[in-house]
Amino acid sequence: MATLSVKPGQRFTLPNWHTNSHLISADAERQRSASHQVRQEARALYNETNNQTKWDEHDNHTRLAERISSVNRWKETLDKCLADIDAEIDALAKVKEAAERALQAKNLPLDVSIECLMLRESRRAIDVVRDPVEEELHKEVKVIDKAKRELQQRVDEAFEQLCLLQEARQQLSCDHRRKMEALEIDRMCLSLNVNSPNISFKVNPTRVPDGSVALDEWEQNSQHNKEHAEAEMKASTELREATVLAIAQTNNELEAQRVATEFSLRKRIRDLERAYDELKWQEQNTLEEIAEMEEDIRRLEEGLRRKTKDLKVAHTRLETRTYRPNMELCRDQVQYGLTDEVHQLEGTICALRQKLAESQDALDALYRQLHRIQTDTGYKAGSLVLDNKCMDSRRKLVVPAEKFVPEVNTFNRSANRALSPLKNGQLELA
Repeated sequence: MATLSVKPGQRFTLPNWHTNSHLISADAERQRSASHQVRQEARALYNETNNQTKWDEHDNHTRLAERISSVNRWKETLDKCLADIDAEIDALAKVKEAAERALQAKNLPLDVSIECLMLRESRRAIDVVRDPVEEELHKEVKVIDKAKRELQQRVDEAFEQLCLLQEARQQLSCDHRRKMEALEIDRMCLSLNVNSPNISFKVNPTRVPDGSVALDEWEQNSQHNKEHAEAEMKASTELREATVLAIAQTNNELEAQRVATEFSLRKRIRDLERAYDELKWQEQNTLEEIAEMEEDIRRLEEGLRRKTKDLKVAHTRLETRTYRPNMELCRDQVQYGLTDEVHQLEGTICALRQKLAESQDALDALYRQLHRIQTDTGYKAGSLVLDNKCMDSRRKLVVPAEKFVPEVNTFNRSANRALSPLKNGQLELA
């Protein structure tokens, strides 16, 4: 009898089969439900994160734009500040150069004043006086020295202020350069998007870089640089005004002193000319008096010679009449007349001799006085030469050096005026 082979293994019952089918269906439903839940959550998360990413990107884009605008405003402020400080540096440098030129220009008046003082040291004897001219010249030297010290101080202050302005400008320039670099970086960041090349993951990009500062510190730094530059420009403006004022004031003081000195010098020259003319007049009168005195002395000597001869005649007559014989030797009227004539002639001769001696003494006194007059005239002539040289030298203070040509005669202030022979002789004597 044939036997039926049976597949080995466990055999399940129909209920188990139905149960298994229900379980598979239930699990499928549960898995689909779970999958649907995950899908819904994933879609919600995608939408939420996508929106969040877009808003974050938009916010940061806006922040970058605002930051760029803020930095750009500061850059423009620094641009204006740099332009202002460059203009102030240029203006202060020009004022400093003007002060240096004014300082250099004081050398000529000082040299002229010292030259005038040295020239007037050559005066002689009584003309070496401490007159107003000398006082004004010494005062002029003091005014020039004071002006040079003040101008030199202004030049030094301008140099120091220029250094401070350059330092402030350097700070502004560095800040401006850094802001330009920051603008370039932020603009590059603003232009980046997901399609930009060279984007990649970075190592720890959220770290705080070394040397970073807070926004307030950044703002304060730029504000400090701006305020510091403005303070230096304000100080520079005040210094420029003070320097210009000092230049004008020193020029005015020096001009006033120059006018006062030259007024005193012209007055002194007029006094010397009057004194010189007075001496020449006295010299002429003394020479005339000497000539008359010498003529009178010649007349006295001639009269004395005549009276001596007359006395000899009277003596001879009297002596000769003593030889009359006997009774003829009487004291007649002739005897008495001759005797009176001898006495009269002797008295006359004595008086003439005395007057001749007095005349000689007077003539010697006149010659001594003439020598004194001529000597003092020589001193006055020399002083006039020196003071007119001073006036001629001082023309350089009002006439440009390249146009200065001495025109004034060294003896008097008349141009191209010939000296008289007498004045030439006095100059030679001086």
